[in-house]
Amino acid sequence: MVKILIMVGHYLPGYKSGGALRTIANMVAHLGGEFEFRIITSDRDFDDDVPYSNVGINQWNIIGNAHVYYLSPDQRTTSNIGNLISETQHDILYLNSFFDPVFTICPLLARLMRKLPHQPIIIAPRGEFSEGAISLKKWKKIGYIVIARLIGFYRNIVWQASSNYEANDIRRVIGNIATQIVIAPDALQQIKPVVDEASLCRITSVPLRICFLSRISPIKNLDFSLQVLSKVTVPVIFDIYGPKEDEDYWSLCKSIIKILPSSIKVNYKGCIENHLVNNMFRNYDLFLFPTKGENFGHVILESILAGTPVLIANTTPWRHLKSLGIGWDLSLESPDAFVTAIEEVASLEKEDYVKLRSCVRNYAEEVINDSSILDMNRRLFLGVLEKLN
Repeated sequence: MVKILIMVGHYLPGYKSGGALRTIANMVAHLGGEFEFRIITSDRDFDDDVPYSNVGINQWNIIGNAHVYYLSPDQRTTSNIGNLISETQHDILYLNSFFDPVFTICPLLARLMRKLPHQPIIIAPRGEFSEGAISLKKWKKIGYIVIARLIGFYRNIVWQASSNYEANDIRRVIGNIATQIVIAPDALQQIKPVVDEASLCRITSVPLRICFLSRISPIKNLDFSLQVLSKVTVPVIFDIYGPKEDEDYWSLCKSIIKILPSSIKVNYKGCIENHLVNNMFRNYDLFLFPTKGENFGHVILESILAGTPVLIANTTPWRHLKSLGIGWDLSLESPDAFVTAIEEVASLEKEDYVKLRSCVRNYAEEVINDSSILDMNRRLFLGVLEKLN
């Protein structure tokens, strides 16, 4: 059985860090019977000061279909990580970030110092090269990329893109050192779309219920959401879920909240565990997510799985939503178009809203039943080994 050693910043039982965690958990759930997965990750959830209480720290644990090593902060050195990787049998080393200083840069430093076995390496940038993502701390990132190119840090590496859009981002940012790019979409969660008819309806006499779920950081663009809502003329309840990654940015958002019209009620709901997300989405009429960039956008899929229409930016692989009848993907250069979409949802009669939500639910069935996604992930791993041999 092919052995894959995964380095990722956060993993189960964590739930705050978002996409990479969900992608790896989904992959392990689906393909754990075909590949042997070992995962090295942090011993605590995103932004937590204390480690998990229900796993062994600095030792291997069996978590679902994978063996997981939870690394404490004092053990996160290049030398220690290099030794741990070398001591762990694997056929492929799979890194789930480009910029992560611990779980990507340390392994690559160890490789540069010839401390790692000669095994193929796959890097999945997970949206870090989107125009919105690269624009944050741009010159620091560009400086690192220039130095990395000069020293051959990323030579002979296979790049995973989750879509054609991300493949183009990789080429644009990395250039000719990205000689091997393989498109393999993020593995999807094992959950069936909601089927109860009650969740399709909305009570038109109450304010429109809109939610935002993501890390509160500039890349996720919560302030844009709030600025859009400041122009909406219909009553809205806007609930925000997610960890406060950037306190300064959250302060900016709070300053916008204070000056919103009285018809817009905003509530910060904190973090929400993964198993509660589907039921959460079912309680809302619309998911508002004007992100500056996503390589996939698991949270968008989760909204669709709940039958909840989405209003997002055209910065993700989820495109042409209006023609699909499941929502809107709009340019961030046109905030008024977001306002129009929100007011359009609010104006829908009951029958039209039920039709919209039914369409979202039916589309979710199509997405979940797409077997080609797992096939492309299988080919990613097996193709790397075939080229080596």
